[in-house]
Amino acid sequence: MTPKINFTPGPSQLYFTVEDHMRKAFREGIPSLSHRSKDFEYIFKEATDGLRNLLNIPSHYHIVFTSSATEIWERVIQNLVEGHSHHFVNGAFSKRFYEIAQQLGKQPTKTEVTPGEGFQKISTIPTCELLALTHNETSTGVSLPKEVIESFKNNYPNTFIAVDAVSSLPYPDFDYSQVDSVFFSVQKGFGLPAGLGVWMVNDRCIAKAETLVSKDISVGSYHSLPSLISHAQKNQTPETPNVLGIYLLSKVVQDLLRRGIQTIRKETEYKAAILYHALNSHPLLKPFVQDESIQSKTVVVAQSGEHTTNLTKYLLSKGIQPGEGYGSFKQQQVRFANFPAHSKEQYELLVDALVEFNG
Repeated sequence: MTPKINFTPGPSQLYFTVEDHMRKAFREGIPSLSHRSKDFEYIFKEATDGLRNLLNIPSHYHIVFTSSATEIWERVIQNLVEGHSHHFVNGAFSKRFYEIAQQLGKQPTKTEVTPGEGFQKISTIPTCELLALTHNETSTGVSLPKEVIESFKNNYPNTFIAVDAVSSLPYPDFDYSQVDSVFFSVQKGFGLPAGLGVWMVNDRCIAKAETLVSKDISVGSYHSLPSLISHAQKNQTPETPNVLGIYLLSKVVQDLLRRGIQTIRKETEYKAAILYHALNSHPLLKPFVQDESIQSKTVVVAQSGEHTTNLTKYLLSKGIQPGEGYGSFKQQQVRFANFPAHSKEQYELLVDALVEFNG
């Protein structure tokens, strides 16, 4: 198999240090480490402490691990919603969050717009316990402006604000005092193999889950929030977790800290800017999201129409793996991840290839 630069939005390009960390992990027997050992507790603490430093997560927030962000959708609804959640839907993944609430027997409502559009202005929402927000809609490349996310807490102080940041962290600099729950999975912005979700919650979330339990409402079993938290307080997990994944996360987070989060953010913005400029200037391609104020910096979607197949073949011939369009857009679009694992040089190579593409 010819090595390619992987621009798919997840699983995406591995961070360049992962192979070395993996080799060291196998030499040290990490994959078969007991999750009740002191060695694992150290790894857990190193990973969570590193995330706090990298993402500026406050002390009253707790960090727990799950199998995936998809699982966290379900856990958020189970543990924070007795009856009503409200979802902002503008693509396949924000819609799936809404559908999970339905499947769990809740009464969710939604504000929905056409894929490719965003939520720059928010009208009044129905009374609800939880607002489910998707910061970065991976299927369409639409970003929810940070100021919009942070506007809800003032208007709805008693409502829980949960933010899906699966394909945007570590880029965004969230104000955690304005949200209650944030989550992601590691195979996108953290450049790691799939199989690990990271869920950050504040004390209010724990209290809500405990209130539901006191009402004999199910909040899940071994991965209920109270169970996850009680084990996390001992730097442990309820069950045997993805020990190797947590170890690799701890090491890559240290790599990112040495690189510097501000440097990572500036590089992300530079790479996004040159790619959007190339698409805006191209005679055959254009950005799917036209409104610059909601264009994602971390997942750039190109409208390629009838040229999609030829463009994909052309990029593959250059050693570049683009992401397919999602769902009904598969034949009309390509998607490009812009994560810390993608260097400025790789992005310049991508842009040069797009400029040369003539159908």
